[in-house]
Order: sequence, then structure tokens, then C-alpha cells
Amino acid sequence: MGNREDLLAGAKRCLREKGYDRTSVRDIATAAGVSTAAIGYHYGSRETLLTQALYELLDEWGDSLGRALAPEGGHDAAAGFARMWESLVEQFRTHPDLWTATVELFLQAQRQPDIRPRLADGVSQGWRGMAAILQSTPEEAVSDHSARTLGMIQAALMSGVMFQSLSDPANAPTADEVLEGIRELARYAKPATP
Repeated sequence: MGNREDLLAGAKRCLREKGYDRTSVRDIATAAGVSTAAIGYHYGSRETLLTQALYELLDEWGDSLGRALAPEGGHDAAAGFARMWESLVEQFRTHPDLWTATVELFLQAQRQPDIRPRLADGVSQGWRGMAAILQSTPEEAVSDHSARTLGMIQAALMSGVMFQSLSDPANAPTADEVLEGIRELARYAKPATP
């Protein structure tokens, strides 16, 4: 690996250990085994490097979630949906560092407008990815409508459960509670019959 890759790996490690706001240029350089000047040379700024590292962590997580939730023999959409929520709730519990760093990125975007376009693109890609997992189809086959409805609502639910899990881990929602809540919500979403 070269300095650029070492910096990216070091930034990922720092994000998980310290978070976005608490990671300094020196922390990243130390983790990467390079000089602090290398950050400016390869990435321009600490923020650019940390943002890149966080996007890569989230992409890696999304890829692993997609592989873990690939349909099994005799595909059952309801069983796949339950497995998805079990996996998500477990991820929130076992990797709060990743999710805290994600929240920090959204906060940074409020202070750094240059981050917003990339964040918005990442959010829309996340919608498409969620819809693809739920529909058991490749992302490129997901319609814009499905991404903006099915994917968007799954991402919104996921974010809400993540915030609750981070804020009160001892009382974090379980997958069964989330699924029961979604079933209850669905009762209110049905169109009225004449």
C-alpha cells in the first residue's frame, strides 16, 4: 500500500475509535505511519479524508449487508425482511462507533456545504440499495419510484431505530419490536374501503 491508501485505512480506524470530530490530523498520520503533510498532499484536508473514509466504511457495510441478506433457497420476502431487521439491530448494537460517525457526518454537512452534494448522492444511493435488498434485485434494476418510496422509507425507519439504539442502548428496539411496529403502521396505511 502507498501513503494514500495507508491514510485512508488510518482514517477509517480513527473514525471507529475516536469519531469524526475527535480525530485530529496527527491521529490519522500516526495510525497511517506517515507525516501529517501527506494528508494535505493526498487529500487536501482532514475533512475530505475523513469524509472519504466514512463513505468507504458505509459502502463496505452496505455490501456486507447485501451479501448477508441475499435470498436463500425458497425465497420468502417476509423472512428476508425479518433477517434484514435482525441484522440491522445487531449492527447498531455491535458497531455504535460506525453509526455515531455517520451521524457526525450529517452534522458536518450542516457546517460544510461542500459535503452536502456528496452526502445527498450517498443518501439516494442508500435508498436504491435498500430497495434492491428488499426486492432481491440488482441496484441498477431498481426503478426511481421504488428507490424514492420503498428504499426511502426503509432508510428512514433504519435511521430512526439507529438513533434510538445509540441514545439508549439498554432499551434499544429489538428486531421483533420493529417488525411488530411496522405491521401496526401498515394497518393505518391501507386505503379506506368504500
